[in-house]
Amino acid sequence: MRIKYTAGQKVAQFLGLGVLGGGAFGGVCLYKGDERAYRGVCSLLHTVDGELAHRAAVQALGRGLYFRGRAEQRKELEVDLWGIKFGNPVGIAAGFDKHGEAVEGLAGIGFGFVEIGSVTPLAQEGNPKPRVFRLDKDEAVINRYGFNSEGHDAVKSRLELVRKEGFDGILGVNLGKNKTSPSASEDYAAGVTKFGSLADYLVINISSPNTPGLRSLQGKEDLGRLVKAVLLAREQLGLSHPPPILVKIAPDLTDDDKTDIAEVVTAPDTRVDGLVISNTTITRPDSLTSPSKGETGGLSGAPLTNLSTNTVRDMYRLTAGKLPIVGVGGVSSGKDAWEKVLAGASLVQLYSALVYQGPPVVSRVRRELAELLANSEFNSIQEAVGADHKK
Repeated sequence: MRIKYTAGQKVAQFLGLGVLGGGAFGGVCLYKGDERAYRGVCSLLHTVDGELAHRAAVQALGRGLYFRGRAEQRKELEVDLWGIKFGNPVGIAAGFDKHGEAVEGLAGIGFGFVEIGSVTPLAQEGNPKPRVFRLDKDEAVINRYGFNSEGHDAVKSRLELVRKEGFDGILGVNLGKNKTSPSASEDYAAGVTKFGSLADYLVINISSPNTPGLRSLQGKEDLGRLVKAVLLAREQLGLSHPPPILVKIAPDLTDDDKTDIAEVVTAPDTRVDGLVISNTTITRPDSLTSPSKGETGGLSGAPLTNLSTNTVRDMYRLTAGKLPIVGVGGVSSGKDAWEKVLAGASLVQLYSALVYQGPPVVSRVRRELAELLANSEFNSIQEAVGADHKK
């Protein structure tokens, strides 16, 4: 008997075969360390819709369909922050694993820390599809997901299971607000309450360009009120070692905006523990050549590199190096990561590079970062933080 398949089943079969085939070939590449060959696998997956490919990658990592990263553990790349020891300074940025489905897999391919989310209090669908666009010629991505989230309860249950099963890696939870919520402060405070005992650190994401009004929370008065509410929620947890609170900011800030943010996050009653710099950009550089360059949303990847690094540099200067910075935006090589460290970042994150280079990029960035450090005047990555400001 001949079996008839629906269009949806055919797509599922195609994706399944693509992931399995890509996984098998990618496994050989990982084993041999052949990063160029893996780019070919990524190119094949780029024939599939961006969001479907994203989901397939998360599912593969969540189900153990990966080979462990092969980068050597280097003591000089260890970072001590907030009483936490990071085995290496390269983490996965929020946005890849939105619902906490691939935490162990992401740690397994070599990330020194895993940040999931953004997670909103209530489940929400986010913006209408299509909402993810790859700019292949520019090695960039535009997304307008709009905080699609399974909600606090579902994600918390998943993370509790991950911890119960023995995951002891460093876990960050990136918090968002619901699109129609009347109170941003209550949403973020609720996130602190929900995940404060599970996460090693928490991020207050007020810089996504895809939720109406969110970026206005970076204004001085609104940010001050928000941070006070979040810090109070953390205090009320009553934990002996409460999680550090970081604020994630946009790269599209004026000099006055940056000054205001620096004043708030370093003030005695609104002092946070660090900054994540930066989110995606709403600008569109003239250098973009891909057909999807005009799509609405946040731009990430290679075109964001310098803008993000310059924002790291500015905020390090404005905070006098008092707050640890996680540098993110356009990191696809050890050189990109090194420049962010010299500008003031204690840790770095990547995401879009994973889209174009696959899991081997994690080991390569770590290896190249170690090589750059070995050829510098510094003995450890922590010694190099902010070196640009000391010249």
